[in-house]
Amino acid sequence: MKSVEKVNDKSGNNVATDTATNAANNAANGKNGNGNGNGIAKDRSKFDWVTSRSACTLPKVFATLRQQAEEDVKTRNAQRPTYAPYEFSVADDIDAFTVFLKAKDVSRSVSFKLNEHAIAVQDDQASSKFQVRLHFTDAGECRLRVDDQEREYWQIRRMALEDLMFRQE
Repeated sequence: MKSVEKVNDKSGNNVATDTATNAANNAANGKNGNGNGNGIAKDRSKFDWVTSRSACTLPKVFATLRQQAEEDVKTRNAQRPTYAPYEFSVADDIDAFTVFLKAKDVSRSVSFKLNEHAIAVQDDQASSKFQVRLHFTDAGECRLRVDDQEREYWQIRRMALEDLMFRQE
């Protein structure tokens, strides 16, 4: 069974991650585990790139995006007025999840689909909004990319969900 812990990502979001992923990220970032977070690995030739690279996979990133999108939906629903005529929800499929906006006369959605080489983000007309690809850097860091630009998890979610959650018709 995997050991799971809560950590804050760069944007301050509380994210559940497994200890292997945390160890890989700490190793990739040169953290030595002494708690001060500013340790620099003395011998990069011993860097465990295999563990770090194995943590940088589309299924793992997809699972993180799904968990964070569910938190976004909970947060957005909590901000609705008491008798709001709309609601957000998340539905899971095998290799996809969809965030829905449901109102009296409107039903819109954004889907995240795990593909072989990318995570595809589509609107409810099955039109591609963008694709998320991974890049494992020479520094041993796992980076998300959209159109050759590095993005943080929250930026991916904002790009996908902002119009759905905040567009006023």
